[in-house]
Amino acid sequence: MGRNRRRRPTGARRATSAAVALILGGGGLVAVNVYASATESGAGGGAQGAGNHVLSAGAATIDCPDVGEKLTTVPDAAKGDVDKELASLDQQIAEAYQQLRSDGAQMEQNGDSGADAVMNPLKEKRTESIGRIVTAVDGAGDRPEGLDDLAACTLRSSGDQSGADENGDQGQGDQGQAEQGQGDQGQDGQQGGNAPAGNGPVAADFADINSVQPAAQTPRPQDGASTGEFVTSCGVNANGLFNSDNVIVAPGVTNGAHHFHDYIGNQSNNAFASDSDLANADTTCKDDGDKSTYYWPVLRLQNGTRERDADAAGGGTEGNAGKIVTPKQVTLTFVGNARGKVTAMPRLLRIITGDAKAFVNGTANANASWSCTGFEDRQLKDKYPVCPQGSDVVRTFRFQSCWDGANIDSANHRTHVAFQDAEGNCAGGFKAIPQLVQRIVYDVDAPSLKDGGRTSPLFAVDSFPEQLHKPVTDHGDFINVFDEGLMKDAVDCINQGRKCGVGAGDDNSQDPEESGKPQEPSKSAEPPNPSESAEPPNPSEEPTEQPAPTADDPSDDNGGQAPGDDDGGQTTEPTADTPGTEPAGDDAPPVDVEPKADVSSSGQAAGSGDSHDGSHEGSGDVGTAASTAPVAGSVPSAASQTEPQAVAGGGLADTGAQLWPAAIGGIFVIAGFVLLRRIRRGAM
Repeated sequence: MGRNRRRRPTGARRATSAAVALILGGGGLVAVNVYASATESGAGGGAQGAGNHVLSAGAATIDCPDVGEKLTTVPDAAKGDVDKELASLDQQIAEAYQQLRSDGAQMEQNGDSGADAVMNPLKEKRTESIGRIVTAVDGAGDRPEGLDDLAACTLRSSGDQSGADENGDQGQGDQGQAEQGQGDQGQDGQQGGNAPAGNGPVAADFADINSVQPAAQTPRPQDGASTGEFVTSCGVNANGLFNSDNVIVAPGVTNGAHHFHDYIGNQSNNAFASDSDLANADTTCKDDGDKSTYYWPVLRLQNGTRERDADAAGGGTEGNAGKIVTPKQVTLTFVGNARGKVTAMPRLLRIITGDAKAFVNGTANANASWSCTGFEDRQLKDKYPVCPQGSDVVRTFRFQSCWDGANIDSANHRTHVAFQDAEGNCAGGFKAIPQLVQRIVYDVDAPSLKDGGRTSPLFAVDSFPEQLHKPVTDHGDFINVFDEGLMKDAVDCINQGRKCGVGAGDDNSQDPEESGKPQEPSKSAEPPNPSESAEPPNPSEEPTEQPAPTADDPSDDNGGQAPGDDDGGQTTEPTADTPGTEPAGDDAPPVDVEPKADVSSSGQAAGSGDSHDGSHEGSGDVGTAASTAPVAGSVPSAASQTEPQAVAGGGLADTGAQLWPAAIGGIFVIAGFVLLRRIRRGAM
């Protein structure tokens, strides 16, 4: 009896200790595993913590704060150094994006450390460049504040997941496209099929023009308004002057734009052109008194063609690939102000409209509009148009028309000019100047969206690599090199309500005599071959003298605020003139449209500018172009497109794979409680 009493407590104690050990051990395992999972998916959020999730989502891009946008004041003595460092920041992003594209699969396998391998060095390089900008500005004036916080970038989903399998079949409806890289080219030097080069565009970047609501018109002119128009004619760049420089934003920097531009007018456009070079240059304009420079990103068919820039910086090596399309028509019209008279533009005034980085910056400064001939009362800002048979693609820029009265440029290339308000007023102290309305028409077939452009190729503007050729990034650049006499004539014409200029009544279409080269004959009514659009110079021919490639718009943004606002932006466009971008109806899906013949959908000549319903607005092309004025922040669909996708946890299987140690720990805890309960019953 005595020995039994001594043994029973010993066994109970051992069993109790085992039960407690199971409970504590299992609980600890649960706690550690749950904490670790939460840390991986939550605390590491942002660029690095979400890196593996973003990479595994498919297409990813890099989102960096725009340093140039924040620089509203740069002393002249520091300008050269600042311009070079801003261009270096763009180069750093381009190189990081290229690494992301080439090593994305390996980075996905490496998880967050793979993303860190791109984003951490990028942050270090940006920190150094920003430091040099601060030092340069501080040495010549007041030290800029807040720039140090702009070094870090984020890795974000582009929303363009392809889901393509090894055979290039699409995985996610019409949004998917085969991710064919630059090296996926056949023996004939062409990329396989009509697939894009890998960084856009995608079918979701297009919208059927019939699904777009008509936009409100421009303000009705008041008494004393300047209602005239001065039209200049400078050709369509049939002579093929291209480069990837941007003399406004990145002077002295080769390939400062990282995408190619079309140039008309002034022929001395390159990164190193001085004011004197521009003033003494040749011009393609019919009136020799206009030596202004007009330029914009080229439009390309994504049909696999190897252009002469296929292996050049700013071209194929940075994702800008495919056949360059020469415009069918370019109209350059200077219009007046709805409230009063305009004053002369100062010579060498620089104006940038639109934002080359709007896909990551947001749409506040986006200002290009897309439409179709015969439908120009309907405008798109964040989509390329799918035009019906007989209708051409139209691309319109309405430049800022208020000037500060003192400066021909500003640090961020925006604050010296502004948009008029909804009633046509310029903000206090700003003067109304002639407004340049630039309308570019392209003879391209409607793309086949269901097969990602394989039957009829997609088209897109050139862009910075990380901007993925989104239409919202489109932009235009202008330098006024009118001689004083011609500018006076233009202002008098506009203020007196007349229509003047060598381009008045001229369709400005492609002219073989102007280009000095034989051109494609006019099309018959047969649907055109996608590879036979208006041709730039043959890539195999010796190119015309062209400056080396360079970059565009590092600071091509910041246009939505009034002059004098804290962020140094410009006045917003009138809200009444917002281009319609909402589909007519509930989320109308992309529709394949039959390739067009050479007839107008409304029975009028293509490019007439008349509205879809046949009503005539203003003076032909110019009247309809006037309805394209967009408004900052007025395109909900663009905002939703450009927001990063939420980085959520994985699916159920992924969750189970990550939390199995916690499940085992839970079993241990339950077993411990069961054992403890049995011990208590035995003791009773």
